[in-house]
Amino acid sequence: MSFKPGVELVLEANESYWRKPPAVKTLVFRVIPDESTRLAALKRGEVDIAYSITGALAEELKQTPNLKLVPTYFTFATWVLFSDQWDPKSPWHDKRVRLAANLAIDRQAINQAAYLGLAKPALSFVPSGMDYFWAPPPYPYDPARAKKLLAEAGYPNGFDGGDLVGEMIYGSAIGEPVTNYLRAVGIRSRLHLMERAAFYKEYSDKKLRGMLHTGSGAPGNAATRIDSYAVTGGTYVYNTYPEIDGLFTEQVNEQNPRVRAQILQKIQQIIHDRVMFVPVMEPAFLNGVGPRVAHHSLGDIANFPYTAPYEDLTIKAK
Repeated sequence: MSFKPGVELVLEANESYWRKPPAVKTLVFRVIPDESTRLAALKRGEVDIAYSITGALAEELKQTPNLKLVPTYFTFATWVLFSDQWDPKSPWHDKRVRLAANLAIDRQAINQAAYLGLAKPALSFVPSGMDYFWAPPPYPYDPARAKKLLAEAGYPNGFDGGDLVGEMIYGSAIGEPVTNYLRAVGIRSRLHLMERAAFYKEYSDKKLRGMLHTGSGAPGNAATRIDSYAVTGGTYVYNTYPEIDGLFTEQVNEQNPRVRAQILQKIQQIIHDRVMFVPVMEPAFLNGVGPRVAHHSLGDIANFPYTAPYEDLTIKAK
């Protein structure tokens, strides 16, 4: 079973729900979309475990007596797609502009502000924990060079980059600072947040234009991630480059694992060289645990962000 961020695990505070020895008899899941409301419920003891608390609220959680902040991690990355980069009339068609956008963003500052430094700046749209991941050199935070590249591309005064469209769960924590950093170098953009289901429906239908702030925590490896986001016919692929399609077909038919790994890494290198995406963050999942919980099971399963196995959850004996 899996849940979206914003779906909270409630170890119901009624003593009739516990058995001896103290272990969870009944789990109740409560949907609390607003982070501040989730944290307030945790502080009042109305819930015992709350998922996904970010930013200043995560710092408040960390400083609150009797509460624990427990980070978890999984193969999840967020990035920005330039959906118009294949249109010769778009500023995003120029590789220098796409590179400028990458250099404009202070990923470590976003990490610190949103995740208390517990996340990992993304190197790629493929998470670093996935099999066949190729580690490109990180983009440094270099706004001066970003402005220089924009000037060389014919935009000395910047340009209107349009909306940065994203979904509401990660849009505020990550998308908002991204727009601020882009504006600082002259790429004037506005954050446009959509309800999560509507965003991914329009994204897969190829109806969204301009800059898209997206991400994925889907299981698999680099091949499955490339298939969905960088190969013609992929669910979220607006366009791509012929050599990527050719190499992907080649690796599908390759039976030698070593050679297949080399091909997949070559594809990732081309994606990096083409500056197809702006990798932003591999978020940490910051969870709050209340004082009644003896064993929360967060992190017990590798690359799984939630509490599991549920049978292992226990509360403290009185």
